[in-house]
Amino acid sequence: MEETTVHLHQLLENNGISAVRAELRGKSVVDIAQALEELEGEELLLVFRILPKDISADVFSYLEPESQGRVVERITDRELSALVNDLFIDDAVDFLEEVPANVVTRVLAQASPDTRSLLNAFLSYPDSSAGSIMTAEFMALHDDITAGQAIDQIRRTGVDKETLDTCYCIDPQRHLLGVVTLRRLLFCDAETPVRSIMLQNDGLIYARTLDDQEQVAQLARRYDLLSIPVVDNEQRLVGIVTIDDIIDVMDEEATEDFELMAKVLPSEKEYLKTGVLESSKNRIVWLLVLMISATFTGLIIENFEHKLALITGLAASIPMLMDTGGNAGSQSSTLIIRGLALGEIRSKDFAWVLWKEVRIALLCGLALAVVNFGRMAVLRFVTHSPISTTVFFVTCLAMICAVLVSKTIGCGLPILAKALRLDPALMAGPLITTIVDAITLMIYFGFANLFLKFPAGV
Repeated sequence: MEETTVHLHQLLENNGISAVRAELRGKSVVDIAQALEELEGEELLLVFRILPKDISADVFSYLEPESQGRVVERITDRELSALVNDLFIDDAVDFLEEVPANVVTRVLAQASPDTRSLLNAFLSYPDSSAGSIMTAEFMALHDDITAGQAIDQIRRTGVDKETLDTCYCIDPQRHLLGVVTLRRLLFCDAETPVRSIMLQNDGLIYARTLDDQEQVAQLARRYDLLSIPVVDNEQRLVGIVTIDDIIDVMDEEATEDFELMAKVLPSEKEYLKTGVLESSKNRIVWLLVLMISATFTGLIIENFEHKLALITGLAASIPMLMDTGGNAGSQSSTLIIRGLALGEIRSKDFAWVLWKEVRIALLCGLALAVVNFGRMAVLRFVTHSPISTTVFFVTCLAMICAVLVSKTIGCGLPILAKALRLDPALMAGPLITTIVDAITLMIYFGFANLFLKFPAGV
């Protein structure tokens, strides 16, 4: 794309308008949009105006919000009216959600009455709901027609629909009755009634306008759907969510989960487009929380500090135990968070999850303890350290218990968060590690007090 952008610069400098049009002919709208992203102000507007009218709206939908805003600011009201009316409703809604209020007002003013009514309706749905990401350009068929009549209707009206792979069957009141694929319509007898070949009742998968967008994405993933119908409270079909928006939702949710797991406040901007100050604000909150919460770990060590120097090898094992416990907890929390996000694990599965993690923890803990005992024995032999075998025993026992507790916490906290309607990703790596570090130290020092002999009065 860099080569395309450079070539466009050269063609524009030489006033080669027809050459620019030829350069862009045959390229995908995604590639054209990416090339336009690299152009500035007047160049961007000039190339956008050169685009064939049948693809300009599609190219516009793939531009970043900043570039879309620059185009809208410079085009005439007549051009804006044509652009808005050519956009698919979901793309227009996505654009309007990202631009300032004055731009929204101008866009709505230039839209046709029908388009304006649809845009206002879609903009009224809550963010991240099925209603906010659906489109109104779908193929609706009445269930009392034949397959041949349905094909004729698709030919007449399908050119402006976002997808034709799946058609939605409705009654005169627009209640959703079933779905039928274009493939099925094509390969059945022309006189076959649509209602006899449509998928209905228990096989009908749909979402409601106020359902969370993540639920819609999960439905699509579970049933391998390219689009999902959306109904209102009265079961009337009001829109569909198509695969391109479903993929965007999956991308957004995955990004948000990654950010939460890294304890960074979610941001809708790309990394390179986020300012240093904004990035610092997004990161400092959790860094402060984790730093202050680590005070408890420091207090535990300080409370035992006067004893650490009295037993050889006791202090040296602290970093290893804390790291092992933190890693064990992070392993469990990461897998559980993923399972919850994909719908593979539910809150009611807690008992099974806990029982499984306990068994895993015991096996891992025992293996780690055996290897650690051998490691410490080798180090004592090589360094001629006076460390006692009792310290070996205390360290290994603490390790088994630390892994057990860590994996229990790592699997329990995300499920608890889900049950409380919080994002399970909050209970990830850094937070789990901070909690586990404190508990690991308490276990370690507890066993040290129980099994090791400290001088009287200590």
